[in-house]
Amino acid sequence: MVDNAVTLGARHRWTAAHLAALIAANLALALGPWLVRLADTGPVAAGFWRLGLALPILFILSSREAAAQRRVRGAALALVIGAGVFFALDLASWHVGIKATKLGNASLFGNSGSVILMAWGLIAAHRPPRLLELGAIAAALGGAGLLMSGSLEIGRANLVGDLFCALAGIFYALYILMLNSVRARLGQFSVLAFSTAAGVPVLLLIAMLLGETIIPHNWTPLIVLAISSQLVGQGFLIYSLRHFPPLVIGLALLTQPAISAGAGWLAFGETLTIIDGIGMLLLAAALVLARLGDGLKARDPCRG
Repeated sequence: MVDNAVTLGARHRWTAAHLAALIAANLALALGPWLVRLADTGPVAAGFWRLGLALPILFILSSREAAAQRRVRGAALALVIGAGVFFALDLASWHVGIKATKLGNASLFGNSGSVILMAWGLIAAHRPPRLLELGAIAAALGGAGLLMSGSLEIGRANLVGDLFCALAGIFYALYILMLNSVRARLGQFSVLAFSTAAGVPVLLLIAMLLGETIIPHNWTPLIVLAISSQLVGQGFLIYSLRHFPPLVIGLALLTQPAISAGAGWLAFGETLTIIDGIGMLLLAAALVLARLGDGLKARDPCRG
């Protein structure tokens, strides 16, 4: 999450280190679906360990922020806890979808929160959409339709997986909206630490209710998932995104579904049809257009 107080000009002052961090963040987040597949726990339990294993380190990082930025209480605490619950629902829904559909589809639909936030911004502003925004919405709907039709041809389970990943995008948008009013005055790691702490018990409860295997035999995928997605991915994004214009952010975001699709092909033999390719291009274009809309959309981290 990037501080609202960062100016547009500051976001444009970037170095090779910022670019490397941006690429590394998207690479780490793109491998998240693959690691969820490798985990020998249930998918929701994998989300529980992703947050739970990273939580102590997040609180250590938050302790280095200014005292005023660590005072999460009152209405701000309620918003952060609510956001954490939505983030937990986002991970639960996304991880269930990852197990059922192609990894490339899961990454694209999981990132759909940018388009949802753009649509919500139009509603909140009480104004008609601009041409760019209409293009993003049309591309998103067209791409989603093609990808889901391709999944349905494989089987109903794949379509259900797409729908769970799309639902995750909605939950992620709600997570960002709830945090939007508090991010300017609270430390970024403090917000992430408290919202993560709120999400951990929610994920554990859902995993238990679903009867999932919670304790793994092989800890490696879960430890790597916590480090790569929750620490490296989110941490590097916090470090790098404030320095880039929305177009660069949007283009960097497109590396995630490409890498996820490649991992699905290499590890699980998942292939893409021409229809899938067109659908992915349309949905990817929608994500770039949504990022170009800037405002609220350009200030949240990429999905992962």
